[in-house]
Amino acid sequence: MKLVSFFAGAGGLDLGFENAGFNVIWANEYDKDIWGTYEANHPQTELDRRSITQIKEEEVPECDGIIGGPPCQSWSAAGALRGIDDKRGQLFFDFIRILEAKQPKFFLAENVSGMLVPRHRQALENIKGMFRNAGIGYELSFKMLNASDYSVPQDRKRVFFIGYRRDLGKKFEFPMPHQTQLTLEDAIWDLKDNVVPAGEGNYKNMACKVPNHEYFTGGFSSIYMSRNRVRSWDEVSFTIQAGGRHAPLHPQAPKMELVERDVRRFIPGFEHLYRRLSVRECARIQTFPDDFIFKYKNVAAGYKMIGNAVPVKLGEALASRIRKDLFSESGKVTGQVNFSKQESSKSFINA
Repeated sequence: MKLVSFFAGAGGLDLGFENAGFNVIWANEYDKDIWGTYEANHPQTELDRRSITQIKEEEVPECDGIIGGPPCQSWSAAGALRGIDDKRGQLFFDFIRILEAKQPKFFLAENVSGMLVPRHRQALENIKGMFRNAGIGYELSFKMLNASDYSVPQDRKRVFFIGYRRDLGKKFEFPMPHQTQLTLEDAIWDLKDNVVPAGEGNYKNMACKVPNHEYFTGGFSSIYMSRNRVRSWDEVSFTIQAGGRHAPLHPQAPKMELVERDVRRFIPGFEHLYRRLSVRECARIQTFPDDFIFKYKNVAAGYKMIGNAVPVKLGEALASRIRKDLFSESGKVTGQVNFSKQESSKSFINA
């Protein structure tokens, strides 16, 4: 059950698959600010540091599955929504190029829910068609999931493309939501009394006793103050974003007060309670274990790699279903049908 991972980031998705019994043998990540974190926490995985556009198909190891989350900024409702018109949005093509060449038993690709907005409808349908027709083809399953349904204590909606190679005669069915949701109290209550502010300029605080348990400091923009940023202890968190300045506020504070449309304020007399969640608290909410240490000089890099990650428990839930569908206890693939080399010659470009 060997995997290769593209756009690996810090490796939240990779860790979820490893927890489900897969072996990530090779990963690709282009962002130099993440290399140290990935290698420290995935010492058995070979890390390729090039852009996926520079990687030839034959340089990718043979594998049972390919996983990854192509950059999402192009599709994000919080961004320019340029989608496939942006070079970053076009990285889907390189993911599919390698998928077609390697023909693994399955693939998983993750992206933001902004892909579902009407202006991206045709591009999304084209991407689905490319996945379905890569090589001999894949039986594609596509769905938007909320991570809070899978033991992740935050609202986080993401879309997933999961495909089983057509000769296997199987189709992925998304797992049912878990019966209970985890809350902020479940996730971070024990961290409330030992947090420290980041050092000057939001650089790492060397007095931080709990690894990465430091929070971004500085003012709050008018955009930030336009809506409530506090969730209570008995609720799930807001989405963990890829930036410290926009991190949710800690649940120790009362919810922000509406002053007028699109303007809120901190409750007078309680201003001292309003602080951003720490890097470690964000990692907990993304279901990274405490022994997963994030390497950075400026805390902004820590928030970025955590906010861009697939929550570990969500990845594990999907990986466990894939393993059950495709692999026996011995690790052998189930339901396999032989196919000829000639059948796998179809190009995704013509999809």
